[in-house]
Amino acid sequence: MGKREFYVVVEQDEDGYFVGEVTQLTACYSQGETIEELIGNMREVICLCLENEDRDADAIPEFVGVQRIVV
Repeated sequence: MGKREFYVVVEQDEDGYFVGEVTQLTACYSQGETIEELIGNMREVICLCLENEDRDADAIPEFVGVQRIVV
C-alpha cells in the first residue's frame, strides 16, 4: 500500500499537553508535550490503527474539514 494522508485534529489540554486525533480511524489519538512529539506519536498510532482497521482501506471515510460555529 502506498503512502496515505491523514488530518490530525490538535487541541491543547489544561496541563499544556498537545492532544491529537484522527477522526477517520477508530480510537486513533495520542498526546505529546510538544507539537513535534505529538506528530511522532501520531505517526506510530496511525500505523497501529491501520493494522487493526476492520474495514477495507478504501472504505475509510474522507476527511472533509472543520467548521467553526459561534453560539
